[in-house]
Order: sequence, then structure tokens, then C-alpha cells
Amino acid sequence: MSEEGNGRAEQPAIASLSLEIKLNDVEVRVLGALVEKQLTTPEYYPLTLNALIHACNQISNRDPVVAYDEQTVTGALESLREQKLVRMVSTAEGRVPKYRHVLNEVIELRAAEVALLCALLLRGPQTVGELRGRTERLYSFSDIAYVEATLQALSERADGPLVVKLPRQTGQKESRYAHLLSGPIELVEQAQAQPSDATRARADDDRLAQLESEVAALRQELTELRQQFTEFKRQFE
Repeated sequence: MSEEGNGRAEQPAIASLSLEIKLNDVEVRVLGALVEKQLTTPEYYPLTLNALIHACNQISNRDPVVAYDEQTVTGALESLREQKLVRMVSTAEGRVPKYRHVLNEVIELRAAEVALLCALLLRGPQTVGELRGRTERLYSFSDIAYVEATLQALSERADGPLVVKLPRQTGQKESRYAHLLSGPIELVEQAQAQPSDATRARADDDRLAQLESEVAALRQELTELRQQFTEFKRQFE
């Protein structure tokens, strides 16, 4: 197996490059799919373009489910190669190029950290419990505390945090964690996503008004039915 570029391209990049990574949604999915397949099906890794498209679009362990075409995935691969996160490789078995990620070369990561980042890339923000359950095929965490410690390590890296703990949202019992490979998360947007007290009050008023209208209509219909029944009875008196 040979890789693009010369021997110098094999040298791991310095860890500070993690601060420069900013991926879009398609790049996040492509990178996450490459990481997952390396860990779960190493016998079929690196991936051909067709295999990678299938991995991005698969229904299981993905949120959201997408339907990327060849052009979309190819564009993401080119961008990831420019960011030194993916390499194209050729094998002795065939002419079809294959692709592999080099995330753990650009950013020094432990196996447990790679697994958590992979799950966050593929499924978005998740709680500690969700992450433990969804990384079983990627890495064996002994308990919740181990997951929490690994997330804390990822959030306190000297070269810049790779994950962040999101504020607990209304109606949720636990906080969720999100990756930062797409750049900082605007927590203001997170707050705005939750309806304000005034918005909820207006919605409640609207629902109450609708219910009152429906009740009034039912009462009117009942009154008319009673009148019709009374008139019907009079015909036999």
C-alpha cells in the first residue's frame, strides 16, 4: 500500500493544528464514517469511494440520516485532504483508490478519545450514558465514570478543547456533550432553540382558545341534535 505525497507527509502534524480544524456537516460525516469503519471493519479499511458513500448514508448509528451522492462525498474528501485529515492510498490489489483518515496523527488521541469523538461526529450531541452505549463496538468503557473522565480530558486539552459540555436544556435530566471539530458552538443559539416563557404562554393560550372553540362547536351540535330528536318524537305523539 502506498500513500500520496513523499515520505515527509507521513510525519504527524503538531497537536496545535487541532485549533485550525473547522469542518462542515458533510466533512464531519465523512470523517466520522472513516473512523468508525477503521475500528469496526478493519479488514475492509481503507475505504473505496463507493464504500465510503455507503458508510455515510447508512441508516444505523447515524443522526441525521443522509443521502449523499458521489459529488458531495468527493468534495468533502478533497477538503479533508487539504486539511491533512484524510489521505488517498493505492493498493497492490487494484487500481481503485481508497481513503483513510489520519485524525489521530494530526491530533494526538488515545483509543478511548477516538471512540467518543467518532460517536459525536456520527450522531451529534449526546449524554454520557448514550455515548457509553453507542461506543460499545468502538471501545469498551468499563463504566460511566471512565466515559466522563475521557470527555473531561478532551474538553481540557492544552492545545484547545475538542468537546464541550452543553448547558442542560429544559425538560432534560442530563447535559449533552458535543464535538468542536466544526468550530465553537454558539451557546446563545442553543438557548434560542428553547421556547421562551412568553412563547410558551402564547402557545398555551392558542391551544386553550382552540379547545374552547371546539367545545362550543360540540355544544351547538348537541343542541341541534336534541332539537331534531324532540321534533322527531312529536311525530309519534
